[in-house]
Amino acid sequence: MTSCLFVANEEQEEERLDRFLSSLLTERSRTGLQRLIKDGHVSVNGEKVKPSCGLHAGDEIRVELPDPEQLSIEAQDIPINIVYEDEDLLVVNKPQGMVVHPAPGHYSGTLVNALLYHCRDLSGINGVLRPGIVHRIDRDTSGLLLVCKNDAAHRHIAQQLMEHSIERVYQALALGRFRESEGTVDAPIGRDPSERKKMCVHKDTLHAKTAVTHYRVLKQYREMAHIACRLETGRTHQIRVHMSYIGHAILGDPVYGPSKMPFSSQTKGQALHAGVLGFVHPRSGEKMHFEAPLPDNFAAILTQLEKEG
Repeated sequence: MTSCLFVANEEQEEERLDRFLSSLLTERSRTGLQRLIKDGHVSVNGEKVKPSCGLHAGDEIRVELPDPEQLSIEAQDIPINIVYEDEDLLVVNKPQGMVVHPAPGHYSGTLVNALLYHCRDLSGINGVLRPGIVHRIDRDTSGLLLVCKNDAAHRHIAQQLMEHSIERVYQALALGRFRESEGTVDAPIGRDPSERKKMCVHKDTLHAKTAVTHYRVLKQYREMAHIACRLETGRTHQIRVHMSYIGHAILGDPVYGPSKMPFSSQTKGQALHAGVLGFVHPRSGEKMHFEAPLPDNFAAILTQLEKEG
């Protein structure tokens, strides 16, 4: 059994316990977390509570997670670009097209399969299929991903994610002309009620989580703009949903963008790259900062846009 301790802050005032935990243990389902709470594996200030329990700033939430099952996911000798590694964590530059963790339809060829070959010691907090994974990026998004080797590092990084202190900046190509050079999209995101595989902006916050994206136009072109997006929160598909919501879908996005887009033969998915990652090291307390260059196809489109003027 693994024990995790989290402390609620002012932003979590009156937030339901199950929602609070689902924002931290992102790869566990809310239903699974509710089951843990009902089975007495979660306490608030030492007391057993219900999943609907409202939290207050300063509350101490202790979670007892069952020991992970014996891993049955195959370790595969797949080349991965490791930007940094030590005894607690790795920073990986994930290529576009690689799935992060095994799931139905993708039980091999994932980043986790590659990580298991490279490193047998990974945190077990997020379960058998997602060892070491504390946050994720979409299959067709490229860029920097932080992987934890042990549960202590995982808990520390999860707390930083909850406090929005991790720096995550993406570069993207967004359709259309922006009226303003920078802005913020503050709109809650939840599952699309009509299509469960999609996310959408919800006005009903009971079915969505707070989501905040700050964007800045780096260069405006005739039909699109090169932008930087800084995540304050980390919801599923957040940048893709938010930019589509304000009328500037990400180039090449097959889910939230229009059916016909320029550069369709070059994008191979959305033109979205996690280029900057910053955090406090869980053991040393040192501020870590990493940057990854744009992938070749993204850079080639930028070169073509520059030529077109």
